[in-house]
Amino acid sequence: MWNKELYSRWFSAFLCVVLVVMLLVGCESEEEKKTQNSQSEIKIPMILTVDPSTGKKNEEKVVVKFNEEYDGIYEIDVEWVMETEDEYRQNLKRLNVTDKLPAIITDLRMLPSFYQMMIEDERIEDLSPYILEDDEWMSMIEPVVLDSFRESDGKIYLAPLSTAAFSCSGVFWNEELFEEAGIDEFPETWEEFWNVCERLESYGITPLALHTEGTAWAAMLLATAELSDTPEGAEFMKEIFPESYQNESGLHMAETLKRLFSYTTKDAIGQNFDVSYENFFSGKAAMIPNGYWMIDQIPEGEWEERVRFSPFPGNKLVSSPETFGWSIVSSYSDEVKKGAVEFLKFRTKLNKEEKEELFRDNGASGGQVVQDYIRAYQGNPQIVPNYQVKWNSILQEETLGAYLPDLISGKITPEQFTQEEDKSIEQFEAEQ
Repeated sequence: MWNKELYSRWFSAFLCVVLVVMLLVGCESEEEKKTQNSQSEIKIPMILTVDPSTGKKNEEKVVVKFNEEYDGIYEIDVEWVMETEDEYRQNLKRLNVTDKLPAIITDLRMLPSFYQMMIEDERIEDLSPYILEDDEWMSMIEPVVLDSFRESDGKIYLAPLSTAAFSCSGVFWNEELFEEAGIDEFPETWEEFWNVCERLESYGITPLALHTEGTAWAAMLLATAELSDTPEGAEFMKEIFPESYQNESGLHMAETLKRLFSYTTKDAIGQNFDVSYENFFSGKAAMIPNGYWMIDQIPEGEWEERVRFSPFPGNKLVSSPETFGWSIVSSYSDEVKKGAVEFLKFRTKLNKEEKEELFRDNGASGGQVVQDYIRAYQGNPQIVPNYQVKWNSILQEETLGAYLPDLISGKITPEQFTQEEDKSIEQFEAEQ
């Protein structure tokens, strides 16, 4: 006999069972999907530095944005290391010897001889087929930037940024310390620059934050910019691997270096850039040479109002866009290299968007120092090549650190300093 009430209870129970099964199947499918995505996501190894001075992760923004955009497809798998830029570059050489390089490497062009060796040994990819045959990618790159990346045979081993707008170095200066000394603007000529140094000192203010280690970056920026103030010096700065420093240009640069260090802090010798950074941002020195990237490293608060930026005297900026190119290591799988190419193109695109956004309002949203930088970049400056892409690695990594302190202290003369520079050329050539 059919029981309507019993049937209703049975049917309700049946529906509950079906619903539970469907939910379980659905959950299982979602879990399986997540697992499959996780398993199929291609990891691209990379090493990036944490700035020892500020604790900030360099290039974190582009990594985060790419990983969000390509979630489930590619992941830039970063190992963050607390190192100076110089330490990172030296580690590249060790990692190459042990075949432990990450898939993408930065700063390679800052090591000219190592870069050439990596090309000759086919350790890095020729990126020209990817870049030159991609109309979208090509449209993002300023012609002057692309030209700086091409080798003599037309190949490109470093993926460029979009613009040279963020690659320039000049001088950051403390407006309050200048005002204390009665100085209301940055010097426009080198004669005025030296007079400003004297005036600051007369008011008990140390003019410059410098250092001797790590290729003596800050001091060399000033010295090479000053050298380019003459036609002969400008031509010398364009030479790659000069045959000698025992000439008028080399001697002039050595004399300028010695003079610069007479206006810096007592702890400058034997120190890296992080000490110079600390001396500037503790108010112990009035000027520090560096590039656009230091704007992000300005401490928040009152320093954002104090710091200004100017081109070097003579309206000069030091820039070599190729130093910002990143390369792909050839020993990785095709799928990893394909993902690395996607990341490098993404970086170019992001850089283009950042420039457009920044220049749209002439930097009004970025504060005074950003406005200063844009004004300097758009002020038709003379661009001086970065010495780090021109001179041999032994001179940069060994000679400067060993003999610049002796030049500063008077243990050797400027002439003897240039002789040591030429010995680095001989040693470099013998090792090739």
